[in-house]
Parts: sequence; C-alpha cells; structure tokens
Amino acid sequence: MLRFRLLLLGACLLLLHPLPAAEPPAAVPTGELIDRVWAGHPVSFALLTERGHQFIAYYDAERRLTVAGRKLGETAWTRVQPPGVPSAHQRDSNRLGWDSHNYLRLALDRAGCLHVSGNMHVDPLVYYRTRAPFDLTTLERVDRMTGDRETHCTYPVFFNNAAGDLLFRYRDGSSGNGADLYNIYDEPARTWRRVLATPLLDGEGRRNAYALDPQLGPDGRFHLVWMWRDTPDCATNHTLSYARSRDFVQWENSRGEPLARPITLATGEVIDPARPGEGLINMTFNLGFDAAQLPVVVYHRYDEPGHSQAYAARPRAAGGWAITPLSTWDFTWAFSGNGSIAGEVTLGPPRLADDGMLLVDYSTQAAGSGRWRVNAATLATVAQLPAAPAVLPDALLRPADAASGLEVQTVVARHQGRRYVLRWETLPRNRDRPRDAAPPPAELRLYELPDTEAGTATRVGS
Repeated sequence: MLRFRLLLLGACLLLLHPLPAAEPPAAVPTGELIDRVWAGHPVSFALLTERGHQFIAYYDAERRLTVAGRKLGETAWTRVQPPGVPSAHQRDSNRLGWDSHNYLRLALDRAGCLHVSGNMHVDPLVYYRTRAPFDLTTLERVDRMTGDRETHCTYPVFFNNAAGDLLFRYRDGSSGNGADLYNIYDEPARTWRRVLATPLLDGEGRRNAYALDPQLGPDGRFHLVWMWRDTPDCATNHTLSYARSRDFVQWENSRGEPLARPITLATGEVIDPARPGEGLINMTFNLGFDAAQLPVVVYHRYDEPGHSQAYAARPRAAGGWAITPLSTWDFTWAFSGNGSIAGEVTLGPPRLADDGMLLVDYSTQAAGSGRWRVNAATLATVAQLPAAPAVLPDALLRPADAASGLEVQTVVARHQGRRYVLRWETLPRNRDRPRDAAPPPAELRLYELPDTEAGTATRVGS
C-alpha cells in the first residue's frame, strides 16, 4: 500500500511539473512562387540582386526565355519575354532546346541598365539590353556587340574590371576548336568594343580553353585559370594553366613575366601538365587565395593508380607550381564522351580562415561531402571537417517526389546580409540529347534567408 501511495504521489508531481516539451522542428520555408518552368533537363538560370533591385532570367514552361524584375521590398514582378529570331538549331533564339550548355547571365551597367545573354551553344549572339535604368519594359534585342566573330558563341560571362567597366567574355567556336574573346562596354555611347585585337586564349584551330570566370584577387590583379581540350570528348582535357592581369590588356605569368597575346598552349604558364585521359575535368576546378595573396588552385585529376583525387597548387617563388594532394579517395570518376555530364566530384574555392588556414569544401558521389582544413604553408590536409551548411534546408534539397527521377536545381545571390535562393526541379542531364517525353513544368520558387556560409560551389556542365 505504501508503495502504491508513493507511485501515485510521483504521478501527481509529474502532472504539476510536466517535463519540458521537445523543441518543435523548424518550419520549412515555402518561398515565393515565381513561375512554372521547363523541367526536361537542367540548365542554369540567373538571379541578380543588386542596388536595391532583383532580376531573374529563366526558361518558362514552354521553354521561352523570360526575365522578371522588381524593386526589393515590393511584391509585384514585371515580367517580359523578349523576342527571338530563327537560329541554326531549328528553334528561335529565345527558346531553349535540349542543351544544358545554354545557361543565362545577367548584369547591370553603371547606369542601371540590364544586360541579358545566354541560350547559346555554338549559336549566333543572343543579347538583350534595357533602354532605361532598372526598367524591364524597355528590354530589347540587340543583334550585335562588335559584329565580328559573333555567329558561333558559347559560354557568355558578364563581369566588371577594377575600374567598374562592364566586360563580356564568350567563346567563338566549338569544343576542341575555339577562342575566348573579351569585349568592354562604352556606357555613354551604348556600344561594345574589343578589349584586345586578338582573342585572349586561342586554341589555334586545334583545341579550346575552358576557363574559370576572371577573379579579382586581394593583390589587385585579375587571375585566370583554364585547361585545354582537344576534342568534344571531355576526357581530352589537359594542361591546367594560369595567367594574371590588372587591366585585361597586359597579361603575365605568376612570376610577373609578360605573356604575348593571344595566349596559346605553347605560351601559357602551366600549373599541371596533365595529359588527355589523366582526369582533368572542366567542371571541377576552382581558385582562391592564401594569406600571402598568392593564388591557390584546386582541381580533380587521377593519381598514379588511377583513382580520382583532389589537388591544390600554388606558384613557387623560384618558378613552377607546388602541387599537393588533398584527398585519399579510392574511387575513380571515369568520365568520357560528348555533351553535358553529371559532376561526380565538386570542389569549392579555397577560402582563408581567420587563423590563416585554408578551407576547401568538396562533394562526391562515391565518398560523400565534407571540408578539408589545409595547412597554408604546405597545402597539406590537416583535418577533415563536416560539410558546409547547405544553401537551403535539407527538406528543400530533396525532390518533392522521390520516385519522380527529378533533381533539385538552385541558384544563389547574396545582398546586404540576405541570401536569395532560386529552387526548381528537373530531370538529370542527358548529354544534351532529346528525351521522348518531358515531365510537367516545375515550380520556380524564390527563398529569402539570413546569409550564412556558402556551401560547395558547382559549375555549369562540360
């Protein structure tokens, strides 16, 4: 009887003083529905958040190039679908085919006029510009920049030089046979001209360069890293290379020695002389800087037994590049062939930590994701850390229907302490070949979140 009374007393005390409730799970943000978009294959959209305005370029459910814009803080979007012209690929220039290369890019010039380019894979130039600052209703097609070498364009890139001028880079030619050209915009005249009389990187009709976007380093120079490719087969990437410049006119190697233009296979500075078939892949390399303001390049290639490994390289004062493996993987990403392929290894740019160490994010299909802590003096990996925070909650990084075969696509922009993320779903890459059928259009949603550390960087396909 005494034991029963004690149990009863304990139960009453629990009722009077209940246990703390478990923390409710964090709510998954719903985001803002922008439109319904093409889901038959992945192709990167563009998200630009700058100077109090926001712009999105995407392909709608009918594969039409669409641009939406608004002032930050407003809920209504202005939406335009600029006109196209017939192209060589049996489609209009403002409609997407089955090609994952045909990504979109956006930029604002000093005056606030919007520039749009994309939907090109060995196509005539596709370019639009607004007549009035921040006013999408004035967006119009412009069929030429310089009018020279603009019929076989691929890989458009807008960026600014140190003076704030708007520049545009693209490839003239095709995979295995191309040259990289640079234009600069004259805002008062609203015209473009060549930065150089020659291409910057020239494959001489026998190869082409796959380059990272030019990156402004802490030393005030722009740094350029690229690899060459001999044919459309992605296994023929080779010879990781480097150059730097303050003005995009005078170029030099890491020792400050001038480089003649155009830069070719024979004249560029070689980081790693890897040959075709030795694992260089233009989807998986990146650039950062150490505490001494020296460039540090991370990239994928095969080790001597033929396994995939990540490497870090940095120029030596005496010449050449010091190369150190970061990984100890036992798998091989055996890629080859034409068309866009899925990346089985991605590497983020080396980032300088507060203590002078370098942090490198990675993601692999075979060995998972994580972060390396790298000794800045030796480039050796000293610690394995958990993966960087994702750009969205885990629930939004998985397709809504796991059995659908769709994958989540994202684009991120940062502005004044906020992180904006576009999210939509598509079928995987299919080496740019048409499918018999496409899934229903997907929701394109925009999420606004507090800015946090960036996750592993990804790259447009090969």
